[in-house]
Amino acid sequence: MNRLNENTKFIYCGIDVHKDTNSACCFDPQTQQYFGQTKFKATYRNTINYLQRIKQLYDEEVLIICGYEAGPTGLGLCREIQKAGFSCVVIAPTTIRRDNSKVKTDKRDAKLLAETLAYHTYSPVQLPDEKIEAMKEYTRARNSKKLKLKKAKQELLSFMLRTGKVYPKKQNEGNWTSKHFAWLKGIQYEDPWLQESFEVYLTTVRNLMVEVQFMDERIIQMADDEEIKEKVDRLICISGIDIMTAVSIVVEIFEFTRFQTARAFAHFLGLCPGEDSSGLKEKRVSITKAGNSVVRKLLTESSQSIKKTSKVKSKRIIQRQKGASPMVVAYADRAVKRIRTKMFMMERRGVKTNVATTAGARELACFIWGMMTDNIA
Repeated sequence: MNRLNENTKFIYCGIDVHKDTNSACCFDPQTQQYFGQTKFKATYRNTINYLQRIKQLYDEEVLIICGYEAGPTGLGLCREIQKAGFSCVVIAPTTIRRDNSKVKTDKRDAKLLAETLAYHTYSPVQLPDEKIEAMKEYTRARNSKKLKLKKAKQELLSFMLRTGKVYPKKQNEGNWTSKHFAWLKGIQYEDPWLQESFEVYLTTVRNLMVEVQFMDERIIQMADDEEIKEKVDRLICISGIDIMTAVSIVVEIFEFTRFQTARAFAHFLGLCPGEDSSGLKEKRVSITKAGNSVVRKLLTESSQSIKKTSKVKSKRIIQRQKGASPMVVAYADRAVKRIRTKMFMMERRGVKTNVATTAGARELACFIWGMMTDNIA
């Protein structure tokens, strides 16, 4: 990258990135001129060639700062642009100030991105290490398989309910136990089409269970990686956060220190209430849901699990806390006690269960930030 000096000229380049094509536009803040508007095939090489051509337009020292909106195309383009010697940022979509015009084109979006970069009216997306990003993709793949397994189980149970085959389970006995599978193995339909449908449903469930189990074992191995082991070992001290959840949280966020406060971290996860106030009227609305939806969902599930825990620590939690520092263990226990008490008190006042669970997730997010940033006093 260029070395900055008093004569360095800044040019801001917005890139509207899509699967097939990229649209680019440059902006000179000194002359307030847009230029270099073009569209090209969406390849790393084409994008870098475009930036090099823009650089060749100037005889003086020029620093080209380019950026694009975070989206499904990932972070690979940003890394390749930086390797080529250009400055590049990935812009958080929620921080782009869009106009109310009903006209939306790639050309206009590229101009907006260039202007957003020039006036610094955005928040950048954290660019993780490639190894951490690979881990994140693996945990997301596992979570996706888990959702498919849940749906496959529901489809099988719905099919059997429609065909009059209901598992005669005892009180407090659940499905998908060894007894349940033994019962499923003995199911036979007289109609061949029903039998074939049943076998397809059951085979799908079995295959997905094998895949999820394999990925779970791999994630347990991943937890021992030196880059994330210390953070994971701390998180699993909190009741309600198992090793799968801990690994997912760590690889999704990784650098917790980029959030200055626990409140900022909760805001990033979209767990803080929105606001619709005007004049003398103040009105709080539902949570913003702006941010990392994966971690938000994990924390919501963890808060539900915390509510079900007993006041007496189980042997499994004691085992997970073994080897951790006394301060971390005390902090984790204090977090669980506060979250569980808060949810119970809210529900006792008549607050809806979902609202109480979300409040518990927000509290959990704040405790996690404290644990990951050593603010546990």
